[in-house]
Order: sequence, then structure tokens, then C-alpha cells
Amino acid sequence: MTTTEQTRTVLVTGSTSGIGAATARTLAAQGWRVIVTGRDTTRGDAIVMEITGFSPAGDGSDHSDISNNPKAIFIRSDLAAEPDVLRDFAAAVTEAAGGQLDAIVHNAALCPAVDTVSLTDADLEATLAVNIRAPHVLTAALAPAMAARGHGAIVVIGSWMAHIGHPIVGLYSASKAAEIQLARSWAAEFGPRGVRVNTVSPGATRTPINSGDGDVIAAMTAPTPAGRPGIPEEVADAVAWLLSGRAGYVHGAEIAVDGGITTARTA
Repeated sequence: MTTTEQTRTVLVTGSTSGIGAATARTLAAQGWRVIVTGRDTTRGDAIVMEITGFSPAGDGSDHSDISNNPKAIFIRSDLAAEPDVLRDFAAAVTEAAGGQLDAIVHNAALCPAVDTVSLTDADLEATLAVNIRAPHVLTAALAPAMAARGHGAIVVIGSWMAHIGHPIVGLYSASKAAEIQLARSWAAEFGPRGVRVNTVSPGATRTPINSGDGDVIAAMTAPTPAGRPGIPEEVADAVAWLLSGRAGYVHGAEIAVDGGITTARTA
């Protein structure tokens, strides 16, 4: 069944900017009802307004009203929170989805750009919490209901850096490698019950968070087959395909949307 045959609901974590926001917009344009999440309510409401064409509840609450915004809603979340808080968030997501969440995109991530010696204990704890613990807890809380209905899809946003060594993003790279492996394990665990799990691993992609590093990213990607950085919408298109019925036979895959940076050099 395609997304045009039935409105389905997807949770996109970290979707108030960058790849997450592009994914929310793309999926909404294809007929999905999108649950937008993040820590910043102002940015979250702005994405909802952009998708729906009108304002959310506007009452200062942590989530907008699904009855007023059938295409998209915002639920505030801090994915560095303790597991019990994450499970409460999962319950709010399920309620907002009318008891039937159809898909999850695990996009939220932290990337402390420091070397091993400079990494603080706080950065270590927060990165492991957001990049590994949160996807694990949310999948454990939300995937069983999908499996019970016999259908669903989960996409993990990995990274090209999971496949290389880099002097200042070692923790991020390791956490993304772990998340990619979790996706493979989830594919084996939930796939037989109708829930497909796959990974999209972006390359060097221009987003608001790295807008000040334009020259570095351009130089990094110049010798790749694509010869340029990626844009969030290109990653979002791959996510949308994996969530669609057109990818019904795709389980446990990692799709590199990286311009060839992990596989080839032209110079």
C-alpha cells in the first residue's frame, strides 16, 4: 500500500532543522502525517506552520493540537533524557498518532567536534544518550505495536563517518556505527513481523549546523564522484523511498547518500 492510498503517521526525531526538517517536509508532501520533534518549540512550531500552512496551538505547550493540524504536529522532546522520560514521550507520540504509529525516522544526533583528550564527560554522556540510548528506548517502546499490526518501517540516519577514522569526531563516528548495527539487529528482530528497518547514511551535507564550514565541506567533497556536498532534501528522498511500499523487499540495508565519499576518489 502506498502513502497515497492511506494517510500514515511518522515520527521524525530531531526534525526542527537540517536533514530532519527536510525529511518532515518531504514526507508531508507525500501524504504522511508527520510528528515533528526537537527541543526548540519555536522552531518546531515553525516547521509545522510551514507544512500545514497555519499556526499550531500557540499556547506555549509542549505539543500542538493534532485536531487543528492533521498534516503535522510538534511534540517537544529532549532525547538526552532518562529512559522513563523517553518512554513517556513515546506514549505521547502514540496518543498523537491516534494509537497507530506507522513509521519512525531516527534522525536526532549530537556530534561533539573535539579530539579524544578534549572530550568532556558531559559530551560523552549526552552523545551516547541521544545517538544510541534514545533510538534504542524509542524503538523498544514503539516498534512492538507496529509488529503486532504486521506492518511498519523504521529508518535510522547513519553517517559516512561510521566507516572512516577521523581525529576529531571519534565518538560520533563510533555512535553512528553502533546505531547502524542496531538497525541491522532490529531488521532481524522485527522484520519477520512486518516491520522493515533500514539505514540511510548521508555524506558531507550542507545543513544550518555546519553553515560556517562551507569551504571545508566543499574541499572535502571536491574529489568525490559527485564533486559537491549533499543537501538535506537528497537524504530525505532516500528516507521517503525506504518508508514507501516501493521498498517493500528492502530489509537491513544501509543506503549511502554520500556522493561516493566512502567508496571512490576522483583525484
